[in-house]
Amino acid sequence: MRFLSTIVPLGLILMNVLVVGGAGYIGSHAVARLLAEGHRVVVFDNLSRGHAQSVPAETFVKGDLTDSALVEKTLHENEIDVVMHFAAFAEVGESVREPAIYYQNNVVATLALLEAMRQIDVKKIVFSSTTATYGQPEKMPIAETTPQNPINPYGFTKLVIERALADYAKAYGFGYAALRYFNAAGAKPSGEIGEHHDPESHLIPIVLQVALGQRESITIFGDDYPTPDGTCIRDYIHVEDLADAHLRALERLKPGEGICVNLGTGKGISVREIVDACREVTGHSIPAVIGERRPGDPAELVADARLAEKVLDWKAKYTNVKDVVATAWRWHQSHPHGYET
Repeated sequence: MRFLSTIVPLGLILMNVLVVGGAGYIGSHAVARLLAEGHRVVVFDNLSRGHAQSVPAETFVKGDLTDSALVEKTLHENEIDVVMHFAAFAEVGESVREPAIYYQNNVVATLALLEAMRQIDVKKIVFSSTTATYGQPEKMPIAETTPQNPINPYGFTKLVIERALADYAKAYGFGYAALRYFNAAGAKPSGEIGEHHDPESHLIPIVLQVALGQRESITIFGDDYPTPDGTCIRDYIHVEDLADAHLRALERLKPGEGICVNLGTGKGISVREIVDACREVTGHSIPAVIGERRPGDPAELVADARLAEKVLDWKAKYTNVKDVVATAWRWHQSHPHGYET
């Protein structure tokens, strides 16, 4: 007898959700939000880059998506209604240096997941995609109609799965959402969970490491871009806003149909502005040095997120970068070495 997937008094449909990659940065925040809303959650993660401490132990299954028997068993025994997929490697530079692991993890393992879902007749999935599928667009802001021309293996592997999902929807009746993130940032406001990568590659945590005394300075890669202050501009979207969008997508999945939307604030923030915000929030001087441009860094990447507002009734709540930094700082102060603290 199913003990969830029922209608509760407020009209919210509660579901059994399998979150693959749920021990990672964004996945763990989605898990927390799902549990808070009353859904039953099972986290499936091989912990190659996730942290078991970030999710409740009772929800956790350690495994790899290529272990089809274990995936099918988990789907069947937990009567899963829908899958959320966060189990991808997501470092652009690494994908260029080591494309093999990106094709294996992001493509082969995800296709194995889709086949396991098909075998157990679970045909709803919310997929974490990325702005990297667009490559280097000529026009800003980036709308969903912008051609998808990825320029690195990471972006291409995400685009491959978007195409696979469209084909599975047409052929097998899958209902899916592909959510194209811009720059995820911040942490749960309570400070319980946050961002921990090893090595760290995201800007805000690196800047905050300077404030913590773990680095001497922050290197700004290029100050001669065609932007107001010469540094790269990005759209920083709070991880809690991303989690909110996933829940809204969950409620709108329809058999045989797909949702593809950008998730961003629509507001560009420069590297210098991020550093200044971190100085103000932390009260530290945070020395900065100028380095050479990194190959392939576009001058500006900003979302047109109006379609997400229309389709998901979603809009970013964290629009002030200092508020985003403040949540990250709270996490890093209480967890200066991440989940190893």
